[in-house]
Amino acid sequence: MRIMNDVIDLKAKLREEVWRRMEEYEIATAPRPCYGKIPSFLGSRVAAMKLVRRSFFREAEVIYSTPDLPQRHVREAALQAGKTLIMATPFFRGGFLVVDGTNVPKRRWSYAATLRGAAIYGRRVRLPEGLKIDVFLVGSVAVDEKGGRLGRGDGLHDLEYAVLRELRLVDDETIVATTVHDVQIVEGIPMLYHDVPVDYIATPRRIIKAESYHRKPRGVFWDLVDSELMNRMPILKVLAGIV
Repeated sequence: MRIMNDVIDLKAKLREEVWRRMEEYEIATAPRPCYGKIPSFLGSRVAAMKLVRRSFFREAEVIYSTPDLPQRHVREAALQAGKTLIMATPFFRGGFLVVDGTNVPKRRWSYAATLRGAAIYGRRVRLPEGLKIDVFLVGSVAVDEKGGRLGRGDGLHDLEYAVLRELRLVDDETIVATTVHDVQIVEGIPMLYHDVPVDYIATPRRIIKAESYHRKPRGVFWDLVDSELMNRMPILKVLAGIV
């Protein structure tokens, strides 16, 4: 338990340091201040373009994305390329939004890359059956070059991945990618067994293929799920066979 607490404390310190840097150097963009958020950053579009030019992205047919603002440019590019974009509604309460890029008007790609726009231009489904996700795009507070990743600290994006794993929509071959500013790259992020590592990191200056030795979680770790979380995220009850 002490080791776990030490890891949690170190993660919190790393997040605070990144948020502080982004505010102090005025790298963070609206909404500010960026504390407690997946921070938007100067150069996010440039980082996105570095990512979407990679062969794994060009060849992908289905992109899943967390709805974070800095990754909006990647989602927009996916729709522009005619790919299928999947996003989850908050806590999966409204199921999933599936957007076929070929059905989105040219001038609405940017809007359709938001949750609100996806609800208009996509279809809402309880479960995205019959699809295989090629790329899992996730927002990050900090990453390291070995694939370690930090989110906001609530664990929700890790749980999002775990749910998709339980639904057999992602597997070990699914590419996990993120876009960040260079100041969000740190050293020695401690990873716990339920944390999701990244395979590719794109910044405004470069793209990194992480040589990760971290194992991707293979589903939900039920010892971390309590009744309160199940009530907030009812899909967990379905996966647990309670309803």
